[in-house]
Amino acid sequence: MIGKITAAPAVSQDRRGTRAERVNEAAVQFEALLLSQMLKTMREDRGWLGSGDDSEGASMLEMAEEHLAQVLASGGGLGLARVIIEGLNRKP
Repeated sequence: MIGKITAAPAVSQDRRGTRAERVNEAAVQFEALLLSQMLKTMREDRGWLGSGDDSEGASMLEMAEEHLAQVLASGGGLGLARVIIEGLNRKP
């Protein structure tokens, strides 16, 4: 027999982090996504990091681009994350 459906327990503040931590993480992840798309476009247009003609090579290049984008964004990237954080923390 199927048991009663209950709501998921609330996530504690410790597990979610503070608002500032969530805003920072979201901004960095957004910048990483943007950088990843830029790298993908560069590869498609110019063929950097090899051709990626086979599916395995293309998958490997996508993972490499995503990792590179994460590293760049975590290190400051284009500065977009900082601008987003400042904008979200502004008081109206």
